[in-house]
Amino acid sequence: MLAAAPGSRTALRRATDEYVSGALVVVVSDNTDDTLDAITRRRVLAGAGTASAVGLAGCTGGSGGGGSETDAAGTGDAESTTATTGGGTLNFAQAKSPLDFDPLKANDVPSLQVVEQVFDSLYTYGEGTELVPQLAAGEPEVNDDATQYVVELREGLTFHNGEPITAEDVKYSFLAPGREETSNGSEFTMIDSITVVDDRTVQFDLKYAFGPFRHKLAWSPVPKAYREENKESFNRDPVGSGPFTLESATEGDEVVMERWDEYHGGAPSIEEVVFSPVEEPTTRVTTLKNGEFDIVQTVPPKLYSTVESQEGSSIAERQGLGYYYLAFNCNEGPTADPKVREAIDYAVSMDQAVQNYIEPAGTRLTAPMPDTVTDAWDFPTDEWSDIAHDKDVDMAAQLLEEAGVPEDYSWKIIVPPDDKREQIGVSVGNGLQEAGWSNVEVQRLDWGAFLDKYSTGNEDDYNMYTLGWVDEFDPDGYLYYMFHPEVESETNGCYYRNEEVADKLTQARQSADREERNRLYTEATTTILEDRAHLPAYNLKNSFGVRDTVEGFRPHTVAGINPRLAGEDTVSLNE
Repeated sequence: MLAAAPGSRTALRRATDEYVSGALVVVVSDNTDDTLDAITRRRVLAGAGTASAVGLAGCTGGSGGGGSETDAAGTGDAESTTATTGGGTLNFAQAKSPLDFDPLKANDVPSLQVVEQVFDSLYTYGEGTELVPQLAAGEPEVNDDATQYVVELREGLTFHNGEPITAEDVKYSFLAPGREETSNGSEFTMIDSITVVDDRTVQFDLKYAFGPFRHKLAWSPVPKAYREENKESFNRDPVGSGPFTLESATEGDEVVMERWDEYHGGAPSIEEVVFSPVEEPTTRVTTLKNGEFDIVQTVPPKLYSTVESQEGSSIAERQGLGYYYLAFNCNEGPTADPKVREAIDYAVSMDQAVQNYIEPAGTRLTAPMPDTVTDAWDFPTDEWSDIAHDKDVDMAAQLLEEAGVPEDYSWKIIVPPDDKREQIGVSVGNGLQEAGWSNVEVQRLDWGAFLDKYSTGNEDDYNMYTLGWVDEFDPDGYLYYMFHPEVESETNGCYYRNEEVADKLTQARQSADREERNRLYTEATTTILEDRAHLPAYNLKNSFGVRDTVEGFRPHTVAGINPRLAGEDTVSLNE
């Protein structure tokens, strides 16, 4: 029977053995949060380095019982406004502590949640999957071959220090990440040049038509002169243009923001926001019950009923943009053989694993993109779901024998420090044991050790791994970074190589024709699923425990946007 082995730097935490469906699995306390521990659209892995926790910044889906997205703030003319009625302090428990407050550097969910309050973007996400203008005056002007985008800023916009927001600030903010080699520098490699047309107009010229470029315009301008003068301190003392100003921040402790009464989008009702890190989920739920916090981030599956039964609180949730999966090492070892990968698909019931360990906090995925994306693009998900096999241990054994895999082969599945993904790995390992291949190790590694191994392509490091990826609304953000050979050893740790698929992914990202892109992505995804480079597993909801005293809070599918506190549906406190 299968048990998970200790990692090279950390052992399983508070592990106990239980029999589930006749197979031994390891149950570990759920004190990590997957929505924050995924690769983000900004190409950074969660947990890398020290206490970093990454998740997406990006987006929408059907309401999962907790309402829908808030509308975007900032439509209409820019003008000073007085604060709305209300006030009070909103206390928000984050799952982890933010690392950066400079939007040109921030790339983890806790940091982006602070950035969202302090900075506005050219465009932001409103209802549905569409971008709406925030600092921009309207939709960008795009030339016929989609290699030039012209954006005009609204009139009268200023930063918190009273300085106007100019086209020069916009140009600087798009170029600085690459020049400074920040983690976000790779976001804009498709840009050839940026031209300041006038004080309020900026022109982007691309090296090639880049289909998802509109999403790149959801970027926050910073004040060039102020940041250049105070570059070292800007990350801790930023000046933005959003509904709140950053008043104080203590590393590993609370972040305090105060309402900016002159906010162009209409000043929020909340007077003060305090973000505090509370990493242990059970502790967060307890603090919600005792009223220490008004909103707590991320409700794990096993705590849903606890929050729902607590007097004075409820769960608000919305489908996120995550894609969580089991990946195969297609470079070395038995899993380089498609027949072996198909055998492992037969060895596990991913439906049952998701039902046991993910629901109600998430939903089953059978494609390498979340439902928000597949629905928006009208992809053939019913056809794709038929590609996955039902569990058939006899067929798994037959295919493994045909592929010549010795029964004493030592399988290695590596997983990050997260219970849900560990349980997916354990489920696969149990299936292999049921098929007669008993030498299976599920190795739970801390983030540093995991990131050192997951993308080497070496058989000694892994045959399989579980991980997550969070992006925005465009298929390119998932398919290219998971399966294109250009990003092997980076975000692509499976080393899947199919020249036809790679060509289609390249053509699709360099096309502005949505119909053509749809066809290319449909064909490429079908092949990827048939080749079983990954076994898609699940998506997670952005879930929150909310006190009844909070009015108007509606989760957004973009993890980093939560909580959205200003705009047409401003949040208020009813003490």
